[in-house]
Amino acid sequence: MGRDVVSAKLDIIFKKFFTENVDMLYSFVASMLDIPQESISEIKITNPELPPESLEGKFSRLDLNLKVDNRLVNVEIQVKNEPDYRDRTLFYWAKLYSSELKSGEDYSELKQTITINIINFNMFDGADYHTEIAAMIKGTNEVFSDKFSIHFFELKKVGKKPNPTNRRELWLQFINADSEEEFSMLEQTNVPIMQKAVRVIYDMSEDTRVKEIARLREKALHDEASALKNAKEEGLLEGRAEGRAEGRAEERARSLARENSAIQKMRELGLSEEQIRAIYSDLQ
Repeated sequence: MGRDVVSAKLDIIFKKFFTENVDMLYSFVASMLDIPQESISEIKITNPELPPESLEGKFSRLDLNLKVDNRLVNVEIQVKNEPDYRDRTLFYWAKLYSSELKSGEDYSELKQTITINIINFNMFDGADYHTEIAAMIKGTNEVFSDKFSIHFFELKKVGKKPNPTNRRELWLQFINADSEEEFSMLEQTNVPIMQKAVRVIYDMSEDTRVKEIARLREKALHDEASALKNAKEEGLLEGRAEGRAEGRAEERARSLARENSAIQKMRELGLSEEQIRAIYSDLQ
């Protein structure tokens, strides 16, 4: 039986792993953005802290906010598909894009802003696990602005067999791994940064405090999913009840309309009000 290992697919482990191992953060960012690692002169983590309340609190977001040279980069792990996820991604991109422009500064000071979304579900058609969203002019495919960039990496489309020459895929396989067997396969690639990453994960897996942090975070995410599911079900039940009430009201309105129409026809035939009341009295 293999050892019980923590997975970087859990956002708290992902953030802890990369904030405490900057050399691996450089490799990861360079691989995700497909740029030479040596071209990155500095990476600054602007939100390295792990607030205690985010571990047990529902609906808390644990992302990695970076300054990569003159670029703003946000990295987020998303395990569950949510109906508004695309809108949320745009909102966070826009919030990050405008976050550093001070009052009175020229708009040209706005930095290239990149969001990296690593998602554990399929969002797009096609077999490619990487999709980049860019601001293009419709019809000509001319780039409108290189300051807008959103990347999606779909973990479920990433292959299981490690390819030592593809660093991007190796990092995604590392994040996706949740068993000793999968980590061992990455270790056997003999890629030094991957071997080191696996050793760090094994060390984290032996740390009882880290295991407790992971347990609390998993519980919070489970509670969040349950809360959303219950809210949806309650909304559906409420909607059905409202629908039944609306249906009864509509039927009463139709019945009243038919009754008024019948009364009008009887009047046109010359029946008196007393005769009409007597007819309805007999029907009841």
